[in-house]
Amino acid sequence: MKPLPELMSFLEGLSEPHILFDANYRILAANSAYRQQFSQSQSVVGRTCYEVSHHFSMPCDQAGESCPLAQARASGQRERVMHLHHTAKGEEYIQIELTPIADAAGKQAYYVEKMEPLRVTQERSAGKGLIGRSPVFREMLALVARVAPSMATVLLLGESGTGKELVAQAVHASSARAHRPLVAVDCASMPENLFESELFGHERGAFTGAATARGGLVEAASGGTLFLDEVGDIPLTIQVKLLRLLESGTYRRVGSTELRHADIRVVSATHRDLGQMVADGTFREDLYYRLSTFPIYLPALRERRDDIPLLSSALLKRMSPQRKLSLSASAQHLLQVQRFPGNVRELRNMLERASLLCDSDVLESSHLERALRVGGISLPAKKSGELGQAVRSEAPSQAKLKDAERAALAQLVAQHSGSRSELARQLGISTRSLYRKLKSMP
Repeated sequence: MKPLPELMSFLEGLSEPHILFDANYRILAANSAYRQQFSQSQSVVGRTCYEVSHHFSMPCDQAGESCPLAQARASGQRERVMHLHHTAKGEEYIQIELTPIADAAGKQAYYVEKMEPLRVTQERSAGKGLIGRSPVFREMLALVARVAPSMATVLLLGESGTGKELVAQAVHASSARAHRPLVAVDCASMPENLFESELFGHERGAFTGAATARGGLVEAASGGTLFLDEVGDIPLTIQVKLLRLLESGTYRRVGSTELRHADIRVVSATHRDLGQMVADGTFREDLYYRLSTFPIYLPALRERRDDIPLLSSALLKRMSPQRKLSLSASAQHLLQVQRFPGNVRELRNMLERASLLCDSDVLESSHLERALRVGGISLPAKKSGELGQAVRSEAPSQAKLKDAERAALAQLVAQHSGSRSELARQLGISTRSLYRKLKSMP
């Protein structure tokens, strides 16, 4: 059965990239926006969506990825997922929105898929933006893409050096406020006696030295996003006033009784344990819940070791665009066995030191070893001739944890009679993550 000509004509007139395919994943049509944006060298009509987008030989859900078609079959509704697609420009993260279309009998017959490249990763080719493809990175990125278009307050959690300010920029860039300013407030470096004035502004004569009235950072962010970096360092005396701003959207300049209104979206970040700070009485509980409407955890670099070669390549391109530096295989391996307590910031420092110690265009493990010694960092033990000994030293405890996880998961699967997607929701993980765990089970 062929789709109605009216449907084909409708898709062709849409400004966003769309494809139409049947229940067998076979692409029936691709509109001009799709053809222009993804610059396909050959027609995609007649090919399967998973082969075109992922170079898979089987549907996404059978390859360990999330499949919007499978989800739509289960829910009967529109589904959204994020995929890493192959395009003429290379791999790009694409936000997928799939809508099932029923036939006269009410059975799903066709699927319309809208594709939208994520703005948060548009600068990957230039060595900028958010870079990675590991599962934990992709789960984090999917949350960023989900919350960015909203007005929800976002709390970014993670160790120092994981890129919280970069993620805050991504949230802002993918929002409707992208054309307005993103104003960052470094809460850790601001003196307590100046914090209120810097944040809310002050009137003339409000304190000694206030010769003129001045607006604060809240006013500077009007219409845009206010990024509170290291929000755990905000003094208690300011926390109550920040809470009022978040609750009512109003504030007062220092020395003024006039109530002002703020048109801002708030994104905050911290490496501290705010929950423990609330328990200790050093952070207001009501402010904590107001800031953490949508928390996003940023994985440490040691949790995404597979991304290190990709990150390293991008950092080298950014640091020395004229040299075209690359990493040898042994150098990549040496980087992947480091613990990097300073995360991406430490990786950048190491690469910059190594590049200064290298006279060629290829960084070898010897250059990295010298960079580590210069930085006062101990190398992984190599008595056995394996650079990975430092990582393997953690293997026994990790193996026990994985065995316990597999046993618990096997028991849950045996007791669960519903769908895999329902089980994933109960476990608080994505369907893709569940399939990956099941696939790794013996």
